[in-house]
Amino acid sequence: MHARPVAYSPSVEKPIEDEEQVHRELMDTMRSITETTSKDNGHAVRSVHAKAHGVFAGELTVASGLPAELAQGLFGAPATFKVVMRLSTQPGDLLDDSVSAARGMAVKVLDVPGERLPDSRDETSQNFVLASDPAFAAPDAKKFLGSLKQLAATTDKAEWAKKALSATFRGLEGALEAVGGQSAMLKSMSGVPITHPLGDSYHSQTAFRFGDYIAKFALVPVSDNLTQLKGERVDVTDRPDALREEIRNTMIEQGGEWELRVQLCSDLEKMPVEDASVAWDEEASPYHTVARITVAPQLSVGTELQTLTDERTFFSPWHGLAAHQPLGSVNRARRRTYEMSADFRASFNGCPVHDAHAFMATPA
Repeated sequence: MHARPVAYSPSVEKPIEDEEQVHRELMDTMRSITETTSKDNGHAVRSVHAKAHGVFAGELTVASGLPAELAQGLFGAPATFKVVMRLSTQPGDLLDDSVSAARGMAVKVLDVPGERLPDSRDETSQNFVLASDPAFAAPDAKKFLGSLKQLAATTDKAEWAKKALSATFRGLEGALEAVGGQSAMLKSMSGVPITHPLGDSYHSQTAFRFGDYIAKFALVPVSDNLTQLKGERVDVTDRPDALREEIRNTMIEQGGEWELRVQLCSDLEKMPVEDASVAWDEEASPYHTVARITVAPQLSVGTELQTLTDERTFFSPWHGLAAHQPLGSVNRARRRTYEMSADFRASFNGCPVHDAHAFMATPA
């Protein structure tokens, strides 16, 4: 281990100015996105990460022999749990895959024992909501609100224009990366290179309580069939669901394996809890593996599991163990907005939305 990890205390969180008002505006903005897409589709989808490219079931095995700093919460003792995983892209409307965007991987670990966070007292899952960039696009909820309002203004607007802009932004982003740089702004505006999602690593971006400590999470592909997909470009020409097709072909033939890793906070100044736009220094505090997820070969689209996941469940980092409480401005904003989005979908579609109940009778 490197420097001694910082001990968790409620004092590590510092509410931003007008936080409650910011949260209300975030909920209003997300609701406006969902209302727009629901009206068009006649069906409510998620206000962000609406389009799923693959849903699959597997097992998470907690590593044995972890040191005390890593044997925390869910990872306190060796065990194996069923998991459901959902790969998606960021927008709240269902777009052609030529409109590139940041990717997300949501993981729901089922039947987890232990003291629960208040919002999920009647549930038994641990949720991880991860994204393809190591840091969030905005430092806090207030800055994110400004970006979300811009995104909301483009919802349901000329898809042909989004395709053209996306291609332009990808070209600019590619030029930056060629000289060792990158732009969070360009990536957030559909400048993400269109590569195979199964080759990506996924990050919590925000901080979480990790039992006695504070940490960020990462999900990293480790099986050979997935690591070789890193950076592989996907041809989306005349293929509106190209990513779904590529993921299906890989998962049905080979499945895959990932490691779930944690990065412990060792310096609150250099590894802030409240500023989600700062990627924590991996030399000062490297990631450590705490579990492995194994997914057997299976269909990843057009299945009962995908239908259950997309229509009857939702993912929220506030549904889990008290030992993994979400921390920081962005996470505090997620608490009510995610619940609002799920409630809206349930009401509009006339179908209850749960954290994990839908999976209880379904093999995972």
